[in-house]
Amino acid sequence: MLIKEFRIVLPISVEEYQVGQLYAVAEASKSETGGGEGVEVLQNEPYEKEGEKGQYTHKIYHLQSKVPAFIRLMAPKGALEIHEKAWNAYPYCKTIYTNTYMKDKFMIKIETWHKPDMGEQDNVHGIDKKLWDKTAIVDIDIADRSYINAKDYKEDQDPAIFRSEKTGRGPLGPDWKKELVNNPSCPHMCAYKLVSVDVQWWGLQSKLENLIHKMERRIFTHFHRQLFCWIDKWFDLSMDDIRRMEDETKKELDEMRLRDEVKGMAADE
Repeated sequence: MLIKEFRIVLPISVEEYQVGQLYAVAEASKSETGGGEGVEVLQNEPYEKEGEKGQYTHKIYHLQSKVPAFIRLMAPKGALEIHEKAWNAYPYCKTIYTNTYMKDKFMIKIETWHKPDMGEQDNVHGIDKKLWDKTAIVDIDIADRSYINAKDYKEDQDPAIFRSEKTGRGPLGPDWKKELVNNPSCPHMCAYKLVSVDVQWWGLQSKLENLIHKMERRIFTHFHRQLFCWIDKWFDLSMDDIRRMEDETKKELDEMRLRDEVKGMAADE
């Protein structure tokens, strides 16, 4: 198992982030499905367990449309599906990804604490000291384009040039984090994401685990760049607005996924 902690500092308060995160997740889901990867929402409901309360979601990412038809025909049942189960007890969240075909030989666990600081706390998740000593810390700067692939870059999602009309935040210059520290009135927070990857595949385990961590870094970077640059879209929304949006998004995702399936069947004939 390979464990890393990603730290993402944002010029947003912990309270604001709760709405922004859910808005960005819904928008990203529609984008993924529209691009051919089906996202199916099975459950989205409140939960309470051992004194912890929050929102539970269970999604399936259908990857069939990402591979050629002959591979879809040969792939074992469940091999092209990723299950995402998430427990959002904000400001703490836990998400687990599994694969039906690989069963207990594939698992990605992401635990997140959202704290009103600049990312200077160590071991906020309270894991065993031996594990923590082996955990690599990765700082992600949402304004730094050096980790953005040229084909992934979008000017309207660049915090280094975006300025919010509603909040006046941005653009984020090279020293934006130092400016936050020197300006206590400006909201800020850090998302501490502890990512544990366990892929039991003889001869390829280390390579695959490192590859997945690289993918997670890319996902976290793009997601939080989007979240900040979409702030004017979600800043005035309430949690009730978000829940209504999630219900509407689920309907849209189901319709988009079904259309993709019909197109795929027609193409295979």
